[in-house]
Amino acid sequence: MSETIEQTIPLQSHGHACETCPIHRPGNLIRLGIDMTNWDFVVALAGNPNTGKSTIFNALTGLRQHTGNWPGKTVSRAEGGFSYGDHRYKLVDLPGTYSLLSTTLDEEVARNFILFGQPDVTIIVADATRLERNLNLVLQVLEITDHAVLALNLIDEAKRHGLKVDERSLARDLGIPVVPMAARQRQGVPDLLQAVSEVATGQTVCRPHRIKSEPPALKQAVADLVAELTMLYPNLPNARWVAMRLLDGDQRIIEAIEQGELGDLTRDDPGVTNGTLHAQWEATHA
Repeated sequence: MSETIEQTIPLQSHGHACETCPIHRPGNLIRLGIDMTNWDFVVALAGNPNTGKSTIFNALTGLRQHTGNWPGKTVSRAEGGFSYGDHRYKLVDLPGTYSLLSTTLDEEVARNFILFGQPDVTIIVADATRLERNLNLVLQVLEITDHAVLALNLIDEAKRHGLKVDERSLARDLGIPVVPMAARQRQGVPDLLQAVSEVATGQTVCRPHRIKSEPPALKQAVADLVAELTMLYPNLPNARWVAMRLLDGDQRIIEAIEQGELGDLTRDDPGVTNGTLHAQWEATHA
């Protein structure tokens, strides 16, 4: 355990990570107030309130953390960092929320960071004693990102209540790594570090479960809009989720199209500018 704890202490910069490894968008992160200088990967920490998210944040970052506010928001933000193997990870603690539907300021901040910041890994903290309630947020996060790890915390409390969670079946059903933890006792911390590292570096490829049980009319509308989004925004990583939010009249996503932010998510397409994408979208929806 001591060796792993030492690995979580941030080191001095050792150079740049392989440019093909991280998925985050540095420009977007700067706009979100995150400085990635001397860091290889960015990790988001999400979860419902009272799941032990802060305990996990402290276990991973130790005293190397600081707090501030999100740009233009009154919502506080905690940042820290750790190193594992040959890489340095910046950890951003998102506001505790029950959903990502952007009905509150906390939900908006958390959702926008996962969507526009595109963290290399999102750790979703869930309470093993209230797993069913927590899965709502887990499934919403997995609609946005393919790069996630579920930290199944309070597994010791679950056992005391006679609850048993089959983490292997849960990982298979969700399509992401699941790490049982008792964070207050630091149980599972080394396994969480390894899982985060493997997802960030591409050693583990997540295939998250996504609910597709819409009524036929909605399913067709989603399919049509996804086809349109894919044509206008090549390589958009979460076209289906964006389509669902547009159909729901999500004002923030509509603004992202109008302001060209959605074009920032189309990786590997340097020849297409945000202005071109915006003009194409407006032309097809005039």
